[in-house]
Amino acid sequence: MTIPEYPETKVALKGRKGLIVGIANDQSIAWGCAKAFRALGADLAVTYLNDKAKKFVEPLARELEAPIFMPLDVMTPGQMEAVFDEIGKQWGQLDFLVHSIAFSPKEALQGRLIDVKRDGFLVTMDVSCWSFIRMAHLAEPLMKNGGTLFTMTYYGSQVVVENYNIMGVAKAALECAVRYIAAEVGPKGIRVHAISPGPLATRAASGIPEFDELMEKAQSRHRNGALSASMTSEGPRHFWRSTVPS
Repeated sequence: MTIPEYPETKVALKGRKGLIVGIANDQSIAWGCAKAFRALGADLAVTYLNDKAKKFVEPLARELEAPIFMPLDVMTPGQMEAVFDEIGKQWGQLDFLVHSIAFSPKEALQGRLIDVKRDGFLVTMDVSCWSFIRMAHLAEPLMKNGGTLFTMTYYGSQVVVENYNIMGVAKAALECAVRYIAAEVGPKGIRVHAISPGPLATRAASGIPEFDELMEKAQSRHRNGALSASMTSEGPRHFWRSTVPS
């Protein structure tokens, strides 16, 4: 879990402030992102879902030397606002946001789309899509000199992927939201990106039926027979550099 060091670029993001939402453990996509940002010198605010998750996330936040560490359950009224209020008080600015959360009730995710009940649909869309829209709204006034908003998607939003079900619909809505938000905040120098790192063995992915089979198929199609394990390689460093305003 050591934060990698990049001597030639370790100050590339020095003084930049970022919020990382979605770290559940050291296998989370958000953790890979956080390590890459910290290695480039950025200061990070980190959130955790609830008290149960805190014991797994807190050691990682300490490793990141995160000065802001707060609970954030997007289904709990006021928690999003509290996080952004604290960022405003401590930093007065925000340069980037990583939104790496999604959720669907088991009965909605593991059943056919046409059988999904209204409550399951609303919860899925609330957590997986609307939360990003709300965070973009809260981040906008803090990105006084421009900034970057990142969220995570998957190509199951574009084509039918067996067992991805309602989450494919949610990711399609999320990608559409990214395009509209980008058009709205782009003139202020705020970039908006939906990143698809591919299927990774995270805690969230464990809820997808037959996920192991999906991973095997993806690996068999990959020319090297392997998928990304963490966003800490050379590629992401150049990606961060090109998308976070200088």
